[in-house]
Amino acid sequence: MEVLIMAGQLILGLSILVGLHEWGHMAAAKMFGMRVEKYFIGFPPKIFSIQKGETEYGIGAIPLGGFVKISGMIDESMDTEAMNKEPQPWEFRSKPAWQRLIVMLGGIIVNVVVGIFIFILIAYNEGDKFLSSAEVNKYGIVAGNLAQEIGLKTGDKIVKVNGKPFSNFNDVVSSDVFLGSNSSYTVNRNGQEIDIDIPNNFIEKLSDPEEKGNFIRPLEPFKIGELVPASPAEKAGLETGDKVVSINGKPVRFFNEMQAELQQLKGKKINLVVQRGAAQKTLTVGVAPEGTIGFYPESLLNYTAVEYSLGQAISVGTQDAFAVVYNNIKGFGKIFRGEVSPSKALSGPIGIARMFGGVWDWSRFWYLTGLLSMVLAFMNALPIPALDGGHAVILSYEIISGRKPSDKFLENAQKVGMVLLLGLMAFAIFNDVWKAVF
Repeated sequence: MEVLIMAGQLILGLSILVGLHEWGHMAAAKMFGMRVEKYFIGFPPKIFSIQKGETEYGIGAIPLGGFVKISGMIDESMDTEAMNKEPQPWEFRSKPAWQRLIVMLGGIIVNVVVGIFIFILIAYNEGDKFLSSAEVNKYGIVAGNLAQEIGLKTGDKIVKVNGKPFSNFNDVVSSDVFLGSNSSYTVNRNGQEIDIDIPNNFIEKLSDPEEKGNFIRPLEPFKIGELVPASPAEKAGLETGDKVVSINGKPVRFFNEMQAELQQLKGKKINLVVQRGAAQKTLTVGVAPEGTIGFYPESLLNYTAVEYSLGQAISVGTQDAFAVVYNNIKGFGKIFRGEVSPSKALSGPIGIARMFGGVWDWSRFWYLTGLLSMVLAFMNALPIPALDGGHAVILSYEIISGRKPSDKFLENAQKVGMVLLLGLMAFAIFNDVWKAVF
């Protein structure tokens, strides 16, 4: 079921973004009087289509892309027979270069607008919620396996990031830290300040979302939140608001301590002492084979909540959207400098589906859809033949020089671009399978 939910979210997100991207091309083409023969979400074979005017609108069976076919344009269809005929006034190739450039940029522009719009709505509806550095440093951090590898320890209090004090705990795991160079943490450990260097290729090890989520967490005192129906916790009489005191006589104060104990007691019965109001209760609870008893923790740390006005949301959302592009540029920089392996940095459909997760969460879905919209705009803007950016470079050359490249050159450039894109897609899919299996 989790796999189906992951796939469903991926297909829905990509269908929305690809559909809007191709609509951007189509809308610009129709605005300049170009004939649009086909508009499809998904690649062939065709599942369904309807003819409306000059355009066939349809859905393809392979839901990882889409296309528009504009008369007189050399595209992935490689319809060279049509290109050998005399140009017609309604064809792409008959229009001025500046109009053709706008058509090629139409998809990118729409994806940027959609990405910004989604991030603005998220900022306006959800605001921001974070832990201040002072709140986290009441108790310090939980250092996961990767954090321990670079020298961090559970209980450390992070006081500086890259030599500067910080106010928001999210800054500790921000892109500036992992995509930058020569990053470091300064921690207070037993009253002594220690600098912890972060390797420049450390982002490779955080490519797994689970590893990144467990890298650094705050030490959180907690109480019992929502109970899972029919779970061992509910059956044993645990109640929302209970505070765990001990497990089998071993004191428990923080949630990570309880997780660690339960992992050691999988499938066993435990004596759980909880504080309920002024009294303590002892409950006998069965631990599931996964090392859980069936409840959601409620942190006792004080989170800072920020609400944004519409004007503030526009500013924050726009910055968040373009931060995606900026982070992609920094990520490519690390690859080109040899600090990060492409196999670790690049993800295909499987890797993206894993980002969505096996539980349908609309907040996460729209966040990732906004992120993918900006990534799609960035990737399509790359000056690679067959991508919008490649076409835009050629059209910009034509506008500046006044000389139009031959149709033969455009055909060959499209072929080279298609080979590069298919090779990159094959690499990404193989890389996803390799990472999932090994």
